[in-house]
Amino acid sequence: MASNTQHSSTSATDGQVLEFALGEETYCVSIDYVTEIVDVGEVTTVPNSPPHIRGVMDLRGRTTSIVDPKVVFGIDGDGDERRIIVFDPAIVDDQGAAGWIVDEVFQVVQVDREDVDDSPSQDKVAVRGVVKRDDDFVIWVDPKAVHSA
Repeated sequence: MASNTQHSSTSATDGQVLEFALGEETYCVSIDYVTEIVDVGEVTTVPNSPPHIRGVMDLRGRTTSIVDPKVVFGIDGDGDERRIIVFDPAIVDDQGAAGWIVDEVFQVVQVDREDVDDSPSQDKVAVRGVVKRDDDFVIWVDPKAVHSA
């Protein structure tokens, strides 16, 4: 197997990621940011909120902002929107708890450095890279960058 010369020659692992669906595509985030995954429940709309904020939910007694990553990343298409990935409140600084509404959550997988290519996206902060999977690709996004923008 040919090695990618853009990366160091070590075969260090980048860590574990949680894979999920947004529309027709598969995305992932570092599992280090995720605190839990819950089913979509009652989301309360907040007037005058930015377009990417779907609303708020009560998750275990904590008011949690629900973000629509399809709006953040400019993804067209509808989906099932069946799960919410809840992130560690530390990633959103003083904004409180946040979660992303996604179509489906698949699995947690180990990602090796040699399987990650640089992002072709102009938004190289929010998109960490593209993970090669057999005959498909998974877009690795950084929720910390999304929430600090």
